[in-house]
Amino acid sequence: MIDYFTFSVIIDDIVFHDGRTLMGVLGGGGPQTAFGMKLWTQGGVGLCGGVGLDFPPEAQAWLDAMGIDTCGLRRDPVHRSLRAWQIIEEDGRRTQVWRMQGETIPIHLALRPDQVPDAYWSARGFHFGVHPEAPNLRIMQALRERGIVVSIEPFREASRPLSDVELRTLTSACDIFSPNVVEAESLVGGGDPMMLIRRLTDAGAAIVALRMGAEGSFVHRAATGETWYIPPVRTQVVDPVGAGNAYCGALLVGWLETGDLRLAGMYAAVAASFLVEQYGLPAPRPDLRREAARRLADLSAFCSGSIISLDDLSNRELLTP
Repeated sequence: MIDYFTFSVIIDDIVFHDGRTLMGVLGGGGPQTAFGMKLWTQGGVGLCGGVGLDFPPEAQAWLDAMGIDTCGLRRDPVHRSLRAWQIIEEDGRRTQVWRMQGETIPIHLALRPDQVPDAYWSARGFHFGVHPEAPNLRIMQALRERGIVVSIEPFREASRPLSDVELRTLTSACDIFSPNVVEAESLVGGGDPMMLIRRLTDAGAAIVALRMGAEGSFVHRAATGETWYIPPVRTQVVDPVGAGNAYCGALLVGWLETGDLRLAGMYAAVAASFLVEQYGLPAPRPDLRREAARRLADLSAFCSGSIISLDDLSNRELLTP
């Protein structure tokens, strides 16, 4: 039985500033999100998306070892798997360059209701990335009509602030909205974290998780007014790519399985901490959940405060423990 699922697969070919390469790395929002989901649930986790017949066996092996269901992967006999150069500069800046052109990209990145396996329609939750100016409203509506909780994140910043109608359409189409600070500011204009959250909830967002990278995150629920600051898990950062996806997958699972927004935020921070420790995905290992529980216990010491008021925190400087 599939309880949670996600979408999209890209194979990354990484080129470092000194000429080193790391080829055929499983990436894309889907596997990273699925990792965050799988870390915190005993239920089934599935992955949708388009791949070619050239999908690397090493990538499939990682998914199998993690126990991630792949019946949602469409094996296209004509179009090759999505691949992209990831060019990493000495200062950490990353540039993505697609390795294919034409119709392959939109074909593999499409998700229609008829492309979701029957077994996935009984899931509890779904997370994926959306283009903020052209979100896939059709799939979100179809899933929510079946009682599936939908979590989304922008996969890029908007090219312009959205109109009130566009913003409300985007934020009200999902149950959890999780932008990073740059993405949020591109949608609603500049401001401190509390201002950004307020603007998003005023536009209709039910739950907002505002991700701030090394400064942690805020999670807020409009219905109760509760806001929690979640500090980052302290670890050695190698590459932050994918941490946001893992965060979102874990947040969705944590929220649906505990109903505790603070705890869900901590699940999310712990999941993100695993992604930053290497290029690509963490290697499957039997002690992953035990290590996650240890990190959660350590993080709990920093998250034991009271509910934060948006009014109290507006215009204050964020202090990271």
